[in-house]
Amino acid sequence: MSTNNPFSNIELEKVQSYWNARPCNVRHSPSPVGTQQYFDEVEARKYYVEPHIPLFAEFEKWRGKKVLEIGCGLGTDTINFARAGAQVTAVDLSTESLALAKKRAEVFGLNNITFYQANAEQLSDYVPVERYDLVYSFGVIHHTPHPERVIEQIHKYMDKDSIFKIMVYYRTSWKVFWMQLKYGKKPGETLDELIARYSEAETGCPVTYSYTTETVKDFLKGFKIIDTRIDHIFPYSIPEYRNYQYKMVWYFSCLPHSLFRWMEQRWGWHLCVTARKA
Repeated sequence: MSTNNPFSNIELEKVQSYWNARPCNVRHSPSPVGTQQYFDEVEARKYYVEPHIPLFAEFEKWRGKKVLEIGCGLGTDTINFARAGAQVTAVDLSTESLALAKKRAEVFGLNNITFYQANAEQLSDYVPVERYDLVYSFGVIHHTPHPERVIEQIHKYMDKDSIFKIMVYYRTSWKVFWMQLKYGKKPGETLDELIARYSEAETGCPVTYSYTTETVKDFLKGFKIIDTRIDHIFPYSIPEYRNYQYKMVWYFSCLPHSLFRWMEQRWGWHLCVTARKA
C-alpha cells in the first residue's frame, strides 16, 4: 500500500454506490436474475475462470464449523460453505449484492446463513462479536478506504485456533503490468489510482489497494502467515467472454498449459493468504 494514500479521504458511500450499481459477477449469466438457473450459471462461470477459489476456500473442511465471510457479494462462496455444512455469517456493504445473496439462499433452501448489511471497517457495530473457526474474505477488503481498520475488527472474531483466509490483489502481477502498458498513468496519477480505475470489469472503482508478498505482512499486523499463494491470470479475449465464449488471447493460446500455470503462480492477480492470530 502506498504511503501517500490516495484513497483515505474517499467516502464509503461512493464505494457502496459503485458496487450497488454493478454487483460483482452479476453478468456471469444471461438467464433471468434470481432464478436457480441464473445462480447455477454464475457459479459455473466463476469457478471455471477462477478454479483456484474452491481450492483456497476448502469448503468441505468447514463442515460443522462457524464461518464469517466478509464481502459475500452474490453469495457464490457463501452458498458453498453452507452446502458443505458450515454455519455461515455473511456480510456485505452493497445492499444490491446482499439482496441477491439472500435470494440465492432462499432459492436453494439454505437456512444456515445469517446475513448482515455492514461496513466492515466498523464490523463489531453490526455483527455480534463471537468466535469463528474461519474468517474468509476473497477480493473485498482492498476495496474499502481504510482496510487496516477491517483487519483490526477481524481480530475480535478469532482466537488462536481460528483461521483467516484473505485474497487481495497482487501488485507485481501481469495485470498491473498490462494496465501500465495499455493505459498508462494520467498526469499526476499514482499507480494506485491507475490500478483502481482498471481493477474491475467495469472501470472506475473508487478504491483498490494492491500488495506484494512483503507489504501484505505489514498489512496483516497481529497475524502469523501460514501460507501465501499467487494465482490467476485472466487469459480470455474480452469481446468473446462477454458473449459467454472462452477464446484465449493469442499470446496465451500459444503457451503450453504448464508454462501458463508457471506464470500464474508468479505473476497472478490474486494474492491468497492463510493466517492465524499471532
